[in-house]
Amino acid sequence: MKKSIVVCLLCLFTFFGYSQIKYENFRSIKLDQDRQLKIQLPRNYEKNKDKIYTLIVVLDGDYLFEPIAGNVDYFSYWEDMPESIVVGINQRDSRIEDCRYDRAEYLPANRGKQFYEFIGQELIPYLNTTYRIAKLKLIVGHDYTANFINYFLFKENPIFHGYINLSPEFAPKMDERLSAVLTDSPENTWLYMATSTNDAEKIKKNVIKTHKKLSVIDSPNMKYFFDNFEESSHYTLVGRAIPRALETIFEMYRPISKKTYKEVLLPLETSLYDYIVDLYKTTEDLYGVKRNIRINDFIAISTAMEKNEKWDELEKLGNLARKQHPDTMLGNYYLGMYYEQTGEAKKAMRAYESGFIQDEVAFLTKDYMLDKVNKIKEDFGW
Repeated sequence: MKKSIVVCLLCLFTFFGYSQIKYENFRSIKLDQDRQLKIQLPRNYEKNKDKIYTLIVVLDGDYLFEPIAGNVDYFSYWEDMPESIVVGINQRDSRIEDCRYDRAEYLPANRGKQFYEFIGQELIPYLNTTYRIAKLKLIVGHDYTANFINYFLFKENPIFHGYINLSPEFAPKMDERLSAVLTDSPENTWLYMATSTNDAEKIKKNVIKTHKKLSVIDSPNMKYFFDNFEESSHYTLVGRAIPRALETIFEMYRPISKKTYKEVLLPLETSLYDYIVDLYKTTEDLYGVKRNIRINDFIAISTAMEKNEKWDELEKLGNLARKQHPDTMLGNYYLGMYYEQTGEAKKAMRAYESGFIQDEVAFLTKDYMLDKVNKIKEDFGW
């Protein structure tokens, strides 16, 4: 077990090493002091001039930034989540004052109010103008700071859409307030919350109490996820919760799995073409990131079309592949299959031949396309 954890950490920090890390001192008027920021930019950020990125703000950045940034870089490398900009706010000597709330209304007060305004009125506008930020923004906190991040949900138009609560040390009334605001959330909102069997007893009790209220909310715009890890402590649960949070929040962003292929695509009675188009449109609406359909997802959909003999859909899929991946053989291959199965052998042969000058992709090679052409010639005696 220990060996596997070490290997995972080595993998994370190997990937982490290829990212662009910046350190900045940000002058805050609200706080009347400089605040230290850690900023991880995605790989090839400078090359992809037109691309925009999800923003993840990390409180307790002095110790929470690295595990978040490492996981984000690793997940996005494998396309399990969008590439993201991660910004950590160091709070080694200030976290208690930064997140202070009053004892009457249990809302940010004094330094806590100033820190709240620093994030919303200074830091986020600065990041929006300095970097290419997408609409989707997440914020992460641990215990005391995890409680604090939820105050941003109470604004009329929240600046954050995702909230990762790692063993949150909730203020009084937070369970009631979260339940009320998430029930009527007008926009897509993600909330992840984690505790553990060996968490601090008071924290664990309040988290489970809050979970019971949130788990019964029936709202189309609220996506809620909860974990209660066995054996982990207040601190070690963080290492387990971070990848779980990213995995659940970005579930719809991930490539089509074998499970989805078997349980969803193969038995699907409606259009497979519409399924993949709608899936990517939905993820664009959810995450605010427009992207072409992955090669592997094209292959999964086309394989299901073959299995179910939905030959007419291959024509639409081929035209879409031509548009989205014009340098590859993919589109011409699907069109060739469509023409071949619908009895138009000459068109099929021309489609396969057109693929010769394009880039090979996945199982599609020049030799494979040539074999398809030769097979047609053989069948028809040409």
